[in-house]
Amino acid sequence: MEALRIIVADDHPLFRGGLRAVLDSTEGLEVVAEAVNGTEAAALTSELQPDVVVMDLQMPGLNGIEATREIVAESPHVAVLVLTMFEDEDSVFSAMRAGARGYVLKGSSQEEIVRAIQAVGSGEAIFGPAIAGRLLEFFAAPAPGAYPFPELTEREREVLELIAQGRSNLEIAQRFVLSPKTVRNHVSNIFTKLQVADRAHAIVRARDAGLGRSG
Repeated sequence: MEALRIIVADDHPLFRGGLRAVLDSTEGLEVVAEAVNGTEAAALTSELQPDVVVMDLQMPGLNGIEATREIVAESPHVAVLVLTMFEDEDSVFSAMRAGARGYVLKGSSQEEIVRAIQAVGSGEAIFGPAIAGRLLEFFAAPAPGAYPFPELTEREREVLELIAQGRSNLEIAQRFVLSPKTVRNHVSNIFTKLQVADRAHAIVRARDAGLGRSG
C-alpha cells in the first residue's frame, strides 16, 4: 500500500518541523511539502496533489479557512485536516462549511494526530475528543427553531441582541472582550445571513423578532 502523501501548512517553523518529524517517522505517511501560509498551501496542493493537507487556521495572508475552501473547490479528492488551537464554535463550523474532513486541536497527542490523518486520508471524517464533545453539545441543545434566527451562531445571536439594543461595535467589543475587527466580522456575517443591507435593517428585523428589549 502506498504511503499517504501529506502537505503540512503552518506558519510556526518549530511546530511544522516537529510535526514533519513525527509523520515522516510513521510508516505509511510521507510529508511531500511544507507551507507557511494559506496561499502557499493552496498552490502546493494544486501542484503536488497530495492525499492530505494538515491545515492550521491562523496564518498570515490567506487564512486556513479560505485556503481549505480553495483546495476543496479545485481538488475535492484532497482531504483537509484542520490542526489548530481554536476550538470555538465559529472556527469549527466555518472549517466544516469550507470542506474540511477533520478538526483536531494542537494539544492532542501525537497518536491522535496521526490517527486523524490516517482517517481523513482513507475517506473518513474525524474530530478530536474536545471538538466531538462540543459538536455533541451543539446538536443536543434545544431545537434552534425556538430562536427566530437559527442560521446564526451563538456568538452572532449575542451580537445581534446588542445591535438590537442600539449598541455600537465598540461597545459590543468591550462587552465580549473582542477586537473591533472580530466584531466587524460578526456583524458582516449577521447582515449576510439575515440578508439585510445595513445596521438599521438588521435592527428592524431583530426587534420585530423580539430582540433588544432587555437593553
